[in-house]
Amino acid sequence: IHHPDVKRMLMTMRAYTEGCRAMAAVAAAAYDAAHHHADADTRKQNQAFYEFMVPLVKGYSTEMSLEVTSLGVQVHGGMGFIEETGAAQYLRDAKILTIYEGTTAIQANDLVGRKTARDGGQVARAVAAQVEQTESELASSGTDAARAVQQRLAAARRAFLDVVDFIAGQAKASPNAVYAGSVPYLMLAGNLVAGWQLARSLLVAQSLAQGGEDKEFMAAKIATARFYADHILVKAPGQRDSIVEGADSVMAMPLDAF
Repeated sequence: IHHPDVKRMLMTMRAYTEGCRAMAAVAAAAYDAAHHHADADTRKQNQAFYEFMVPLVKGYSTEMSLEVTSLGVQVHGGMGFIEETGAAQYLRDAKILTIYEGTTAIQANDLVGRKTARDGGQVARAVAAQVEQTESELASSGTDAARAVQQRLAAARRAFLDVVDFIAGQAKASPNAVYAGSVPYLMLAGNLVAGWQLARSLLVAQSLAQGGEDKEFMAAKIATARFYADHILVKAPGQRDSIVEGADSVMAMPLDAF
């Protein structure tokens, strides 16, 4: 535990787990509001948001479960691999999750086709607008952690919007180019939304800590959000580049070369 790399692995496991749990909870809340809120417009907005979230919860969370359980083996070294710790069983069990939820590619196709291209990216841009509102709250917070997360979240949101524009603009004209980046788009969108939820949790944790509530727990929430921003959200611009500019290399190899 004193090794910096072990801390990095454990923080990665924590950040992915808390981010994906938060994303699932927000999706579930939107589902409830879509079915039970008194206002019809609010129900409609929550239904659209929930439907956009479904492939992220199914696809991003399950792919990240592989990352988390693989790191769980790695932190144990050889003891993790030979079953003495039980860590390897979690990794084997996690593999099926990316398949029996409909496979990650099927969830990505849903996100591209029905959840982004079909409405010209309207719902995706509405989600980005909510993220931008959280960025404003982070900037107003004034703490070093909030400012750092705001910077990373803004960069991830801009990368996401570039991809949404690409998908909305090219889905009919160049479908192969768009769908070549479908899973990376799912990963980018999941990364952004999970990071957004942790940014929201940072704001709440700061407020509660100032009121004297469970300061150690709140400090851990703040540290986790900062880690997610510094080490995971930063992947978003690179994901954007591979989607928007990388389709040709996906399709370049002739079939008989495989």
